[in-house]
Amino acid sequence: MSTSPLRVNRGTLIEYGLGMGLLMLDFEFNPSSITRTRNVWVGQSDTGSGYDFLMPSEAQRAAQGVVARPESFSITILLDATDRMEAGEPIASTQGVQPELDVIRSMLEPRSQQPDGAKMLSALTGGAKKSHQEHQVQPVLLFKWGLQSILPVFMTQARIVCKEFLPTLFPYRAEATLTLQVIESNNPFYNAEVVRQNLSALSNVKNNLGT
Repeated sequence: MSTSPLRVNRGTLIEYGLGMGLLMLDFEFNPSSITRTRNVWVGQSDTGSGYDFLMPSEAQRAAQGVVARPESFSITILLDATDRMEAGEPIASTQGVQPELDVIRSMLEPRSQQPDGAKMLSALTGGAKKSHQEHQVQPVLLFKWGLQSILPVFMTQARIVCKEFLPTLFPYRAEATLTLQVIESNNPFYNAEVVRQNLSALSNVKNNLGT
């Protein structure tokens, strides 16, 4: 019984902003590791008749009190410095994939907005790590994969499993499962995704109708 080879794609997470020092992470991942989650919160209906409806014209009444939650992604990425170590790259040979793991951690950390426009990790400014506080900002990231797929996201969780280590105990192979929340607001990247999604859905409707 033959088994198909592991399919690996390239992906990128890059901080969206101006100035120097923007975060960026290139990685490999298996597309089958992506889990997309979308859910809605169904609250109590504001109408006296609850969610009752008989006719299509009354269906919207049943939808009152429903709130759509932002879509989230879960993706397992592969970090491996073996090839770079064999090529004699100094950083990979001494630190393995620790720099990439540090980038992931920085993408999770709120930033303190400085007067000159620079951003610094809140931990370095003595501030509480709460992005809703004044001058606290969370890095806006662009998740890029495939030929045209670009989504604006916040990183909300990272689970890292280190697989192999250097003698210095820095890992040179690791897997990271990242949770990304799509920023569903009026921005060019999400607007383009909504247009693509609507056109794709409309095309499917036409195909099902045989037109």
